[in-house]
Amino acid sequence: MTTQTRLFVTAGKIEAERVFTMLEREFEEDGLPVSNAEIDEDREIFEVSVYTFEPDEIEPRIRDVLGSDTFSLELMREQVPDIDWVAHSLEGLRPVRAGRFFVHGSHDRDKRRVNELGIEIDAGQAFGTGHHGTTSGCLDMISEVIRREHPRNALDLGTGSAVLAIGIAKLAPIPVLATDIDPVAVAVAQENVVKNGVAARVQTETATGFHHPSMRFAAPFDLIVANILARPLMQLAPEMRKHLAWGGSLILSGILETQREKVLASYRVQGLFHQKTLRREGWVTLHLKAKATY
Repeated sequence: MTTQTRLFVTAGKIEAERVFTMLEREFEEDGLPVSNAEIDEDREIFEVSVYTFEPDEIEPRIRDVLGSDTFSLELMREQVPDIDWVAHSLEGLRPVRAGRFFVHGSHDRDKRRVNELGIEIDAGQAFGTGHHGTTSGCLDMISEVIRREHPRNALDLGTGSAVLAIGIAKLAPIPVLATDIDPVAVAVAQENVVKNGVAARVQTETATGFHHPSMRFAAPFDLIVANILARPLMQLAPEMRKHLAWGGSLILSGILETQREKVLASYRVQGLFHQKTLRREGWVTLHLKAKATY
């Protein structure tokens, strides 16, 4: 049996989520399994783990990523036998409820309540399982905007796992274009779209920003959702305005609380004004329109 090493830290829920996010981003290209599992439900204590055959090489990288942020967290080692990584990662992946949505892995399919819209996303290579504050914030905002505005088409820019595109398609019978710069993410997104039964509404494409023929055919969009990062969001502000239909809505996330004002300023210059902010775990989700209404 092959022996691997688990490098892990133990922390409270909020700190564990922050550590998990940093480590997941660091080791995404390496393909190393990273998990965040609850070990004490009453006290909300979690273990964040990285599994590797080369612990002496990986441990310094973990320490560099976490730096002084770990404070009193102790990085520990444990040798473990060969593991079914998909099953292991799903152990710590609990369902998420956001707006009308119930985001879950295949192992929690039977937990969906009556009137909830299920989105089935298993842990995989593409970002977006609904567990990050930006994703759940977007789902909540999407629920509100679609209920009020009844958009006729939508764009999910930087779709990742396609969780947001799937959510839009399940809420409204409209065409949704889902794009990502990463072809691997797009392949995963397409699998998720088919698995969730919305392939007739959601078109997935590999695209950089707005540079793709599908944009010209589908624009302008009544609803644009972009859960990426603050800097590219600011750079894309003119293109966002160009491709947004008059009276349409823009939902932006991947933005830290400290970056909120800079992002809003870059869109205000384009004539897009703040409507509402949702705050989750230090991140914000913004709703903007071409005219301020509240």
